[in-house]
Amino acid sequence: MKIVTVCGMGIGTSVLLKMNAEKVLRQLDIDADVEAADIGVARGMARTADVVLTSADLADELGETSAKVIVINNFTSIAEITEKLSEVLG
Repeated sequence: MKIVTVCGMGIGTSVLLKMNAEKVLRQLDIDADVEAADIGVARGMARTADVVLTSADLADELGETSAKVIVINNFTSIAEITEKLSEVLG
């Protein structure tokens, strides 16, 4: 499974979201490759991803994708990430 975490610049918040998503995936015992990206790179990566984690303001900028786009409101909330990933992957 391929998961892409997305923020505007691809440097800070997407990496934070990547680390928290990996922590949640370990807790859920789900094997996935998680990559952080800025919105420009993510548009291409989303075409081959299974799941994209991003903010509400960037979700609409991804364009056409078959990936499940999950909006995360608080990138530091393990509880929110767990809840939303469990709904999609559980």
